[in-house]
Amino acid sequence: MVTIRLARHGSKKNPFYHITVAERSAGRDGRFVERLGFYNPVAKGQEEELRVNLERVQYWISVGAQPTDKVKRLVTRARKQAAGSAAAAA
Repeated sequence: MVTIRLARHGSKKNPFYHITVAERSAGRDGRFVERLGFYNPVAKGQEEELRVNLERVQYWISVGAQPTDKVKRLVTRARKQAAGSAAAAA
């Protein structure tokens, strides 16, 4: 089974996560199929906190990939940001 999950990178007390598509049997930070974006929970100032390729997320969900609970919340937040920026541009 394929999952959409977070892979931790960064250093001690400075986490940085890649949103990845991986086989469930692969290790948390190990082999992955595709990288869909990132999440930086300690972003400060003008640093980008979240970037997600929503088209690819939708594709992977349509072919049966299961997102984790945290990824579901991040994708929801990314969709709200995308809708807000589209409304501001119009």
